[in-house]
Amino acid sequence: MATVVITGGSRGIGAAAVRLFAAQGDRVFFLYAADHASARAVAAETGATAICCDVSREDAVSSAFRQIGDLDVLICNAGIMHFGLMSQITGEEWDRLFAVNVKGIYHCVNAAMPAFLNRQRGCVITVSSMWGQVGASCEAAYSATKGAVIALTKALAKELGPSGIRVNCVAPGVILTDMCAGLEPEILEQLAQETPLERNGTPEDVAQTMLYLARAPFVTGQVVGVSGGYVM
Repeated sequence: MATVVITGGSRGIGAAAVRLFAAQGDRVFFLYAADHASARAVAAETGATAICCDVSREDAVSSAFRQIGDLDVLICNAGIMHFGLMSQITGEEWDRLFAVNVKGIYHCVNAAMPAFLNRQRGCVITVSSMWGQVGASCEAAYSATKGAVIALTKALAKELGPSGIRVNCVAPGVILTDMCAGLEPEILEQLAQETPLERNGTPEDVAQTMLYLARAPFVTGQVVGVSGGYVM
């Protein structure tokens, strides 16, 4: 039984990962920012432990990890997005995106590191996006953060590999979560038709890939696209 920590675990991809790892018999903790009702529901359904924590704050992350203790798998899933022209993004919005999407990983990896180094093993899974691979118009800031996640993943894999710590990344495509809730059905259908598998993804599709990476002992430094082939 592994101890698994999942950030952004109250909804969407994170909640699907909580459900899947808990179903495997793992001891699961998940961090969430503000949606108390959803967090309570996921915890009640799965038996996982919910901890309210803004991953952009180092003190909050340190406090959360003190409650967790040793861990085996860290899934850095928490993220936010912004849609709009580059010229319309404020400095505050830009900084907030990087604070959550990139610095949040920095805080969580550093908090997990003592346990990983002490046992000379561990697994980190980051969550980027296909837009981190190829960029998206009207999502420049979001794409920039997700590109940074990919670079950070590869660098950490090289840095931490000699200590027995694996670091991999999933890059989801169009996944039917709250982030897609504002899209018209016609647009979602068009995106599905542009995907070789001719459908949009589900949170469970991404969670299954996370489970594979958590269990794959000789895989590190990889970016695994979960986009149905939309980006190759």
